[in-house]
Amino acid sequence: MTKKKETNDSLFSERGLMIIAFFKTLAGSPLVQQTLALILGLVALLTFTTLIDVTSGAWLDAWVRALQRAFGWGAFPVTAAIGAAAALIMLHHLDRPIDWRWRPVVGIELIFFSMLALTHLIAGRNDPNLLDSKWGGGAVGWAIAYTLGMAVGPLATGVICAVALLLGVYLVFDVTLDDVGRWLGALRRRPEARPAAHTRPAQTAPRRPAPTAPQRAASPPSHAKPQSQAKQSPPPQPTPPPAAKPTPAQLPLLPQQPQPQPVPQPAPIAVENPADVQTPSLDLLAKTKPAGLSDKEIREKSRIIVETLAQFALPVQVVEVRRGPTVTQFGVAPGYTDHGSRAKKVRVSQIASLSDDLALALAAPSLRIEAPVPGRSVVGIEVPNEEISLVSLRSVMESEEFERAKAPLALALGQDIAGEPVVADLSLMPHLLIAGTTGSGKSVCIKAIATCLAMTNRPDELQMVMIDPKMVEMVRFKGLPHLLGAPEYELERVTRVLRWVAHEMDQRYKQFATIGARNIDDYNQRTEAHKNDAPLPRIVVFIDELADLMMLAPDQTERTICRIAQMARATGIHLIVATQRPSVDVVTGLIKANFPARISFATASQTDSRVILDMPGAESLLGKGDMLYLASDAGHPVRVQGCLVNESEIDRVIGFWKKQMPRWTTEAPWEPMMGGAMAAEIDNEDPEESGLLEQAIELVQKRKTISASYLQRQLRIGYPRAARLMEQLEEMGMVGPQRAAGRPRRVIGEDQ
Repeated sequence: MTKKKETNDSLFSERGLMIIAFFKTLAGSPLVQQTLALILGLVALLTFTTLIDVTSGAWLDAWVRALQRAFGWGAFPVTAAIGAAAALIMLHHLDRPIDWRWRPVVGIELIFFSMLALTHLIAGRNDPNLLDSKWGGGAVGWAIAYTLGMAVGPLATGVICAVALLLGVYLVFDVTLDDVGRWLGALRRRPEARPAAHTRPAQTAPRRPAPTAPQRAASPPSHAKPQSQAKQSPPPQPTPPPAAKPTPAQLPLLPQQPQPQPVPQPAPIAVENPADVQTPSLDLLAKTKPAGLSDKEIREKSRIIVETLAQFALPVQVVEVRRGPTVTQFGVAPGYTDHGSRAKKVRVSQIASLSDDLALALAAPSLRIEAPVPGRSVVGIEVPNEEISLVSLRSVMESEEFERAKAPLALALGQDIAGEPVVADLSLMPHLLIAGTTGSGKSVCIKAIATCLAMTNRPDELQMVMIDPKMVEMVRFKGLPHLLGAPEYELERVTRVLRWVAHEMDQRYKQFATIGARNIDDYNQRTEAHKNDAPLPRIVVFIDELADLMMLAPDQTERTICRIAQMARATGIHLIVATQRPSVDVVTGLIKANFPARISFATASQTDSRVILDMPGAESLLGKGDMLYLASDAGHPVRVQGCLVNESEIDRVIGFWKKQMPRWTTEAPWEPMMGGAMAAEIDNEDPEESGLLEQAIELVQKRKTISASYLQRQLRIGYPRAARLMEQLEEMGMVGPQRAAGRPRRVIGEDQ
């Protein structure tokens, strides 16, 4: 009896699944959907003509009376909604993309239902014939007003409906609290601008402020004044503070309207003090036109994916589609297969193993399967777009994600597979390793990062060191005020440039120890408060090809880079290293351990992908900026289409800074190290002693007192070497003098 019951239950469940699958297939048929759209359009047309007494009939009159009794005057908006539904379904099948937004839809619903209730309250709350009136609120309005009236009373019901109406208007027009604050601020400032409006009424049209990159000490934007008013105004102060009136380099532009001649961009004023300059406008960068798959192509590829996997007895369903600039990700939900009396879910590994078959069916050059997508219960099948959309640096820097970063070293990396901007903070990485084959986009990525940093930082806030053994990529930045010296390309000089960076790091630690600062931000805040010394700028070191340096001096290069990567974060020094040969002899295990943030462009093999990312995937990338970005705090990489910066954009940015700071030049501070006693001292430095000193500094930073015997035990060295380390720490100002024999020394940084 029990077996018979179980058999009946299984048959019933199978029949239910078959019925559900049939209705799903029927609802997803294009013919059924187009027929439904035509029927809805015809119903909307006949209903509207009957409402305005153009047509009549028994069925039509009964239908219209039902609508009027239910919604009253709301029968007209309901008829319009039926027609809009028909139009949307038809547009969907005509490959017209529809930008769905939930805020206006919810706002329209709030306005509709609140006005129905208000109509019932205003027209007559106690009128029993109101439900039969075609201009009343109908049964829906009566139900809302009656229910709320019984609960809170008529007056409170009217207030609630009015608030719901205002909230609906707020959602329909997509107004935020920030917009309201700007409008109120404009109303307060308007009386101040009226006295000068009578001089040139033709130029008093509202102006759109030019988008500028976020900065820490940027002055608030203001409206540009006409030329006649600028002549009558008093001359500006010679050295305004950072929060004072902006210079003409940051003045807004006229709105984009059809004019006989384009509005000229205001030229920056030449200044000598770097603290008085303003960062350039984003108008210096170019825009790009987005591209991607159409709705028809997406439906066709979704059908091919489902049918291909069904041929291998793997039922799946495409539940989401994410369009990106390079690839489109199809989110596939595994289904169930029949195994005897019960269904069995399709394994993720079964879908991932059919990547070659899916690529053959889709006629794709390469296909990547992310199984599963992190944070989503789907398997991501990434199919390349037929037309790759270029991602401009301006589009990412104008995004809300970049504005929310509010970091001096914010990097605009590109857009992910959903078209969302990807922004990172170099100060949190704190170093970046980039690898990929020749022509995959490494140098373009480095130039985009350098341009982004030059757009958001002044020369007194950020300095760059560029090392370019290829001698063709970084030469374009020569003359940029942020650049220390000139781009270095001679391999004999590059090693000593890196030693200068390590020496600068040690000098900064000594400066931190004198005032007890923990990092560069703490040091700059203390020096600014006491006005003892100038703040220290951050330094970003770009190395475009690591393989050439490792071939010339592998031990010295690896030791210096690892030493900088281990200790330079607190001093504001960051490394961005790129290589086209991601092998174990170039990207060693010690270098990888100190570079948790990595970017991998297209690689030649899966082995190279594992060297960079410790996982496969980079070998299936498409090249031309297609990359996998592994953040320092993430376990899985994110596929990103990198930003493209052409040579003309870089020239405009450099030209902007040259016009503001024509006589600003920064000599290479490592020139004294290229020869003489200082260079000999650096070359003769014992690397083992240098490594022990770094470990000793780390121990000092964790304690209040320290002794030579403690260094002996922790570093496992002899007493003479431990005593020498204590003397070096005393010379650096990190520990105090010896009080008595055998007594530990105090750590100066902890006492202050």
